[in-house]
Amino acid sequence: MEIQLRHAQKLESVGQLAAGIAHEVNTPAQYIGDNIRFLRESFAQLTPLLRQHERLLRAVKENSVPPELIAELDQSLRESDLEFLIAETPRAIEQSLEGVNCVTRIVHSMRDFSHPGSGEKIPTDLNQAVESTLTVAANEWKYVANIVKDFQPGLPRVPCLPGELNQVILNLVVNAARAIAAVTVGDPRNKGTITIVTRRDGDWVEIQVADTGAGIPEAIRDKVFDPFFTTRPMGEGTGQGLAIARNLIVGRHNGTLTFQSQEGVGTVFTIRLPIDPVPATHLEEKAA
Repeated sequence: MEIQLRHAQKLESVGQLAAGIAHEVNTPAQYIGDNIRFLRESFAQLTPLLRQHERLLRAVKENSVPPELIAELDQSLRESDLEFLIAETPRAIEQSLEGVNCVTRIVHSMRDFSHPGSGEKIPTDLNQAVESTLTVAANEWKYVANIVKDFQPGLPRVPCLPGELNQVILNLVVNAARAIAAVTVGDPRNKGTITIVTRRDGDWVEIQVADTGAGIPEAIRDKVFDPFFTTRPMGEGTGQGLAIARNLIVGRHNGTLTFQSQEGVGTVFTIRLPIDPVPATHLEEKAA
């Protein structure tokens, strides 16, 4: 049942992200297409001019340049708007390459995010895990919040189940975006801030996700991690996100997931993961 709930919650998240990811890919794809069409038209304009220069070169070699050839070449130069093409063609190429890089980054982030893994923990770059998740979830946060990243460089890799960790980070980022959206009411001029911090703390590595939303009312703070508890309207979520997130961090990674909140200020969720996790069987023996 627990595995089925985790799977259902991940499918829900993927469904919510699908339209946003399509939009993120569509934007660079459009200007790649526009620039390639411009390059096609530009080449069509330049082809007659190149042919004229080829004829001129042969005539010069033969020491016989008819006046009509020079006139035709002059006409082709005027019609091709050569100076404009010289200025705009490199820009079109650069923009197209930027678009390709953008699409590649999104595809790589999707691959990292959705990688099924082997079921065994592998050393994971947490900074990269956060970056990939932010890229995948861009359409969820970019209209309501600015992202501030405070990543500690050189973090040690932490043994994780990458797919499950990405799912937890995604849940926290999406929740932060929605908390801000509830305050800004969709006003694009009044964005909030999502701050993500990574850092080492002794034998642990922390990921903090802070938002500038309204905060969690004190009356419901002890229910936040309860299964099926949600403050969202009926039909807009299962209420499983944070319950599953805590189970993944605590039960599957021997870590902790906690939060601090202040009404009117915002909320900070903190993931703590051990750099050298103790096997679960050892923890059970120690508790006994």
